[in-house]
Amino acid sequence: MNTNTATIAVLGGTGKEGAGLAFRWAYAGHRVVLGSRDAAKAAAAAAELTTLLAGRGTVEGMDNLAAASAAAIVVLAVPFAAQRPTALEVKSVLEGKILVDVTVPLAPPKVDKVQLPEGGSAVERLQKELGPGVRVVSAFQNVSAVHLKDLGHTIDCDVLVCGDDVDAREQVVLLAQSAGMVAWHAGSIANSAAAEALTSVLIAINKRYKVPSAGIRITGVPRYDAGAPS
Repeated sequence: MNTNTATIAVLGGTGKEGAGLAFRWAYAGHRVVLGSRDAAKAAAAAAELTTLLAGRGTVEGMDNLAAASAAAIVVLAVPFAAQRPTALEVKSVLEGKILVDVTVPLAPPKVDKVQLPEGGSAVERLQKELGPGVRVVSAFQNVSAVHLKDLGHTIDCDVLVCGDDVDAREQVVLLAQSAGMVAWHAGSIANSAAAEALTSVLIAINKRYKVPSAGIRITGVPRYDAGAPS
């Protein structure tokens, strides 16, 4: 698969995080399909993003199963409560594909408190349930949705990419770069627990310092140009 021209389905694409990622990928030239339980809602959200893209890309909208069927890479950007039901809804069409899980196990109202599920990583737990035929990769949990639709804003938060399939991780690193972000191989899917927990830490920092989008940076390793949108 050529990641430069991937077809990406974003399940949960009507939410802020999913829509923001979809917007950046569509701008970068990928075919992007928003998925939702309600196909009409997905179509309406896709039309809004296409308008915002102003001729620089288009986004389609479908129900979750149709969107996942159409894509080589499926992004799961839903609230924690919907993670497992949504993944199982489309499991029949995920075999051999990359599933990028953006899930953070937040437990409202105390979203600034780390509350990982039993056994640690929510994403690792999903990988075990879906089986080895689905190439689950954890990424984008620490990226705030606030500035994703603003192409003039540099996303000043590195992306930690975790997964047991090294090639799948590399493809997600490239997807992050195409969206103007710096991404790093961060090891096995079990390491996703750290990224998932960090989101609550960043929310606590946002609240304490009254900022909208605290992020993380990896130091001590030579950095590279992520190719910010132009």
